[in-house]
Amino acid sequence: MDFYYKLKSKKILVRKTDDYGYHLRMQWEEVFASHLSPMEKKQIYLHSYSGASGYLWHVFSYEKRKCDKEEQADLAFKKQYKDTCLIFFQHSDDVFQVERAFDLKAADLLLADGEYADLYVVDQEFTWTYVVTHERGWIGPFFCKK
Repeated sequence: MDFYYKLKSKKILVRKTDDYGYHLRMQWEEVFASHLSPMEKKQIYLHSYSGASGYLWHVFSYEKRKCDKEEQADLAFKKQYKDTCLIFFQHSDDVFQVERAFDLKAADLLLADGEYADLYVVDQEFTWTYVVTHERGWIGPFFCKK
């Protein structure tokens, strides 16, 4: 069962769209990593360079932007007011729009794997983000406000 159906099975109101992930990743970078120079982005492997996988969340793991981490990130996400959220991924252009996301929990997002393993949640205005990495139990999750 894929991520979409797992969310639906939890009675979460969700719609899936294709081919919009690239745009959201660029917008996320503009909001949460625009303070970095191109050289700094290269040094933390924000993008894929010469065979090294790039991850936007490196801005947090390399401590280039202040954020909550691990249990504090989960708690901040739980406390964050959530109405409409967008969920997108590092390695997929799929996007999930979650309506009335008040009850969306961190545990609901652990359902993702494969191409959905590195997951970004934002509100529609990009005022905050919650990130789940493929490095579960080692690096992340992260929560950051704009």
